[in-house]
Amino acid sequence: MLIESIHSPADIKELNTAQLTALAAEIRSGLMNRLSKCGGHFGPNFGIVEATIALHYVFESPKDKFVFDVSHQCYTHKILTGRKDAFFDDACFGDVSGYTNPEESEHDFFNVGHTSTSVSLACGLAKSRDLKGETGNVIAIIGDGSLSGGEALEGLDFAAELGSNFIIVVNDNDMSIAENHGGLYQNLKALRESNGSCCNNLFRAMGLDYRFVADGNNIAALIEAFSAVKDIDHPTVVHIVTKKGKGYTPAETEKENWHWHMPFDPETGKSPASGSGENYGDLTCEFLLKKMKADKRVVTMVAAVPVCIGFSPDKRKDAGAQFIDVGIAEEHAIAMASGIAKSGGKPVFATHSSFFQRTYDQLSQDLCINSNPATLLVNTASVYGMHDITHLGIFDIAMMSNIPNLVYLAPTNCEEYFAMLEWSIEQDKYPVAIRIPCNGVHHTAQPVDTDYNSLNRYQVIQQGTKTAILALGDFYQIGEALAKLIAEKTGIAPTLINPRYITGLDDAMLEQLKADHDTVITLEDGILNGGFGEKIARFFGPSDMKVHCFGLKKEFLDRYAVEDVLKANHLTPEQIYKDVFEGGKQ
Repeated sequence: MLIESIHSPADIKELNTAQLTALAAEIRSGLMNRLSKCGGHFGPNFGIVEATIALHYVFESPKDKFVFDVSHQCYTHKILTGRKDAFFDDACFGDVSGYTNPEESEHDFFNVGHTSTSVSLACGLAKSRDLKGETGNVIAIIGDGSLSGGEALEGLDFAAELGSNFIIVVNDNDMSIAENHGGLYQNLKALRESNGSCCNNLFRAMGLDYRFVADGNNIAALIEAFSAVKDIDHPTVVHIVTKKGKGYTPAETEKENWHWHMPFDPETGKSPASGSGENYGDLTCEFLLKKMKADKRVVTMVAAVPVCIGFSPDKRKDAGAQFIDVGIAEEHAIAMASGIAKSGGKPVFATHSSFFQRTYDQLSQDLCINSNPATLLVNTASVYGMHDITHLGIFDIAMMSNIPNLVYLAPTNCEEYFAMLEWSIEQDKYPVAIRIPCNGVHHTAQPVDTDYNSLNRYQVIQQGTKTAILALGDFYQIGEALAKLIAEKTGIAPTLINPRYITGLDDAMLEQLKADHDTVITLEDGILNGGFGEKIARFFGPSDMKVHCFGLKKEFLDRYAVEDVLKANHLTPEQIYKDVFEGGKQ
């Protein structure tokens, strides 16, 4: 096999076109080996194999610098830069992450997992090169879906200002995660249909030179195009048209389902049965569809990740105009939701916790200063959520709970979650965010409140003495187990409290605890710094109450096992008991 002789990009430069084409097939076999067993971003990686080979054939990495947008299409790049064993040898799967990583290789320059970043990052590399009087090409690789993100458009707008070598490869497969949304895609379509020659050209409009490659999976055509722009003295775009999922029929025909995929059988494309249990994505979708059909003012909004709340293509069609996908434009989504709410609509915007990080200014300025009653559903907001360093869901409590006027709610079970969602959609006083539970679908037979207008009223689930446990959201079940353990070991039942509100304190209840409690334990599924527990500790600061805050250390975790992180942060009931009652080390 040719791949056996490829240890660095230099090794492909002596191959002819036929050999490079054969190498592409071998690379796809390595991708298939890893992705079928580990899961991961399938469509983006299968679609860009030839383009990555051609880039490394023409340019001189790492002197010439590649910056992959999102970097969920960097697997071929990793294979060609000394990391092929992580794809062909099962024992080495854990050696690489799913994104570019400077700790892995000198050929990677950034840890990147959020979209629309490559042009801006690469602009920085190019500017630094110019200021230092260095040479070398800087190449940003960005997909058409990523162009809908504000940072990508800001980067494209600035790129012409560089006035020096800067190459932007636009990988156009006519898909984001789902279908593309936005007016710029009409221009991309026109460019594809006119072989790059239509009079309207969004890239030229931004002051960039432009070159078009109709078959972005043709290695010879790609080599010709990249060779023509190598060492160019001004910013230019190379627009290539590729096929997402190329080389695997299921991925070519069902592009959305194969953007990211669970492990599967390569022969059938089927994943092992994962059970038919409930999940909050499908449950939320069902709930919102009913609300939308009953009330035309209810609008469901997403930002390129519709299935995060269960909206598959058929569900989106069913929702019609009341379903909005803004593309990779979370900032726009928050501001638009504020506008919908201001005019009497009932917007519900859902995305992942780590993606809400992009929207801090809009949350504060566009939504909360105006107190418009939009509903925000924060998904995978938990240590139980996504495990990659770029997609952590453990920072939202500290980020969002300190924005004035926002009501942030943490349900502990399914019934409470939907009661909160129903209340939020129908109330007209507050912007409301709700953490979608992430530790499984837990049910309760107990009645749940349906009115949350009396803000910051905590709920006592079990009345006890001496010790009070405030167990927030997904960590409520840990609180239940801890309460049972304390009662068993001390003979004194503690008070168990469901705080529900992340954004405020129940001063009256906390004051009452002083009468017959001397210890308070807080549990939160997020970082401790700036989090919920610190608010409680600050309240009791002037008193004799001993407060123990349990949550997560402020750190970037990567590809972790939840059980390991819980133990490392002393978040098992046994560890918490030992720390509080036996003087164990927190």
